Amino acid sequence: MPQYKRRRSTREISKNGNGETIFEKQNEAFPISNGMKSIGEILPDIEKKAAEAPKGRKRQTERGELMRFFLRHLNYSRKNDGLAPMTMAHLGTVLEKIPTQDLYYLKSVCSQAQNFGKKFWWELDPKKH
Repeated sequence: MPQYKRRRSTREISKNGNGETIFEKQNEAFPISNGMKSIGEILPDIEKKAAEAPKGRKRQTERGELMRFFLRHLNYSRKNDGLAPMTMAHLGTVLEKIPTQDLYYLKSVCSQAQNFGKKFWWELDPKKH
């Protein structure tokens, strides 16, 4: 089986900011000729802030805070009724189709009701509306 030699050619890639042609063999970086600052100069602390932000289960989100609110109130009434506590995963599947803005409405309606859990489940049932 014949072996083929690779051709070595210096082909033009592009022109840099000074109008010089850059060839494939050259490994120099393009100079910043248009006066723009690099992203690192504009946002110097971005890596530090990203490292400090909580990850995974500790991350705080608007929807997560609402879910914890509902979970706390529902589990309080479930405990009084002798039922097992609801998990975040179960509550997440129950609330997955509901937009966050509607959760704020649900929170206000349930907070004003005498029985939080009863009102919560009544509001979620589409047959009632």
